[in-house]
Amino acid sequence: MMIGLARRRTRRTIALAASALTASLALTACGGSSSADSGNGKLKVVASFYPMEFLAQQIGKEHVAVTDLTAAGVEPHDLELTAKQVGTVQKADAIIYLKGLQPTVDQAVAQSSSKHKIDATAASPLVDHHLDEGAEGEGHGSDGGHKHEGPAGDPHIWLDPTRYAAIAKSVGDGFAEADPAHAEDYRKNTDELVTKLTALDQDFRTGLQSTRTKTFVTSHAAFGYLADHYGLTQVAINGVDPDSEPTPARLAAVQKAARDNGVTTVFFETLVSPKLADTVAKDLGLKTAVLDPLEGVKDPAKDDYLTVMKQNLANLRAALGSPAAPDATAPATPDATTPAATS
Repeated sequence: MMIGLARRRTRRTIALAASALTASLALTACGGSSSADSGNGKLKVVASFYPMEFLAQQIGKEHVAVTDLTAAGVEPHDLELTAKQVGTVQKADAIIYLKGLQPTVDQAVAQSSSKHKIDATAASPLVDHHLDEGAEGEGHGSDGGHKHEGPAGDPHIWLDPTRYAAIAKSVGDGFAEADPAHAEDYRKNTDELVTKLTALDQDFRTGLQSTRTKTFVTSHAAFGYLADHYGLTQVAINGVDPDSEPTPARLAAVQKAARDNGVTTVFFETLVSPKLADTVAKDLGLKTAVLDPLEGVKDPAKDDYLTVMKQNLANLRAALGSPAAPDATAPATPDATTPAATS
């Protein structure tokens, strides 16, 4: 049933994108304009969602005017473009997106005349991290052979800092090509960001090297790349699609894995309801804590990719039992963890 809903939602979003595109082109032909039409002499960049926006801002800095198509706090899988947004994509000098993640964005990008379309998956090809246990109902895993909706693989490549660095380099090259006058600045900014991401990678390697367990439980299978890169095992309640529903068999498998591996914490995320994670944690007598997939940030003025990833590392270290981390059995801290719901 869920995959049928996903298909209907995908068809609906593509249809809406097509309608928005037609309306936008009509407005353009009639001389319609938008405040987004002018970058005030800067490179006009469109980013599909937060991880792409962060790269654009860090690499472009004062030379770019960046428009993020996905507003802060919005789940990017659910994005439906307005006619105005489609028009912004049409007029962009450069577009940074992750092909397959957001059908309406793909539709608009395909119709855009921009010569600089930077697809993150070209720099870091996707890997399939879909569950094998039928967690996502009839559309996933080995339980019927149906193809999943969305990208042909797990889209969460930005959660591995080394993969994210590879994408950053492709963005820097794209900006340099689109705006040769500031090419040296783009290369310098890219190098600075890659240095920060390399340091972050080393922090994760060091911080997760010696832990009591290597298994963590999360509500959404967003952390496959992170787990692969740092030698961890992700046990997800839901699959790559955060709107999927776990089967009873999947829930039983999660509970067994948690018990067998000494799991202390069930992770939930910021843009999706924690209700399911709370329920699983309550059944097992475990804590809950945030592990943020960084599909968006609620308060961009306070947090960014680097600060959230460092908090993710701290929360993982506590949950996995790192020797230097806070005791995973101690009471949760207000800003990092929350007790499982009791009702």
